[in-house]
Amino acid sequence: MKTCLRLLLTLIALFTPDVVTSAEATSQTVYIIPIRDEIAPPVAYVVRRGVKEAMEAKADVLVIDMETNGGRVDVTEDIIEIINRFKGRTVTYVNRKAFSAGAFISVATQEIYMAPQSVIGAAAPMMMMPGGGPESLPETVEAKMTSGIRALVRTSAEKNGHNIHVIEAMIDKSRVLEIDGEVLNEKGQILTLTNVQAEKKYGEPGEPLLSRGTFESIDDLLKHLGLANAKRVDVQPTGAEKVASFLQSISPLLLIVGIIGVYIEVKTPGFGLPGIVGLIAFTIYFLGGYIAGLSGIEWLAVFILGLALLLLELLVFPGTIMLGLSGAGLMLVALVMALVDVYPGMPTLPTMRQLAFPLRTVGIAAAGSLVAVLFLARYLPETPLFHRLISQTASGNISTEAAEVIKSSRVGQVGVAISQLRPGGKAQFGDDILDVMTQGELLAKGTPVRILRHSSTEAVVEATT
Repeated sequence: MKTCLRLLLTLIALFTPDVVTSAEATSQTVYIIPIRDEIAPPVAYVVRRGVKEAMEAKADVLVIDMETNGGRVDVTEDIIEIINRFKGRTVTYVNRKAFSAGAFISVATQEIYMAPQSVIGAAAPMMMMPGGGPESLPETVEAKMTSGIRALVRTSAEKNGHNIHVIEAMIDKSRVLEIDGEVLNEKGQILTLTNVQAEKKYGEPGEPLLSRGTFESIDDLLKHLGLANAKRVDVQPTGAEKVASFLQSISPLLLIVGIIGVYIEVKTPGFGLPGIVGLIAFTIYFLGGYIAGLSGIEWLAVFILGLALLLLELLVFPGTIMLGLSGAGLMLVALVMALVDVYPGMPTLPTMRQLAFPLRTVGIAAAGSLVAVLFLARYLPETPLFHRLISQTASGNISTEAAEVIKSSRVGQVGVAISQLRPGGKAQFGDDILDVMTQGELLAKGTPVRILRHSSTEAVVEATT
């Protein structure tokens, strides 16, 4: 009886691994991400979106469906970094061609497979001329760029077990590639491999030059990888990625327009065109980050909350300080975080590397806005546009002429500062609360003040007894 039981347990042990393996194969998930045409920001946005979706879905395999002539080195670096964030199995399928940047990205995956009559290589840096095709770089520039690119790609090749000498021969035309006594690439040439050449084995034991095999289609490749029954998700470009690329390129300008719009709105009575234009600019700014796959649209809500707190400080509860500081802080955090590249499972706090691009964008916008605001503060009140903005505000506001009469009648009035004047702030004159500004001195809350004159929408005051 015991002998029979041992035999039964042995048989179960022998057959169980096959059953588990089959179950695991059918439960796997594979994401297919296409890389087509020129390697440019829209392609990076597609890859970023696909990788994030794959990470959220806890996918097992990521397949890059490659067909490109190459493109920008900076975008290539971004794509390589994005792919490296995926912790599962990574595969490139060279559908027809992987030239230049396409070859770099291929090496960033753990396995490379190719289609019949496909090619990979020719990865030397080139300079794109406006309105024309690629041209060779000057010798000194080429040497510098080649060195940097070779270091980047060498790191990827070493990490994923690809033949480093093959990769370098694709980049540096001064390299000679000789394996097993066969010269595969002569000095002065850039290595390009067909699918047959790339999968040819060299050495003992035989190792393929670069490609692990040729397959007619991705379906055939998935069967070879044991993923025929896996859940397959094909990431498709939406076309919005091109819109996102444009919006990202003008993001500092959008911020400048938004800040100026809000500034003019605060300086004029009612709510009109400047405020609408400013809010639209801010909305488009956040929408650009969302479409680019950088972060969620929830940061727009955080920004609106911050703006509401800031307006409460300026218009309803002047002098509270904390409302204004909290609002400004929330707005700044939202503007920065809208461009932070966040991935599933990442730490809550972004690193300085993640913050570099957002901080640079917000910094450029802040500097541009400061110059624009100083210019407007000096010249806008003297322009016909300012008077039209005053007279075209919401119904119920007084006319420009009537406002000027009221301003003149207030000269000499005595009131009290209801907030610190630093030098700007709020003061109350009878039942009216006005925006005021000293002539440079700082006055404490509660200081009696007298109106000397008006500057645009602010009353210029001095301390009195």
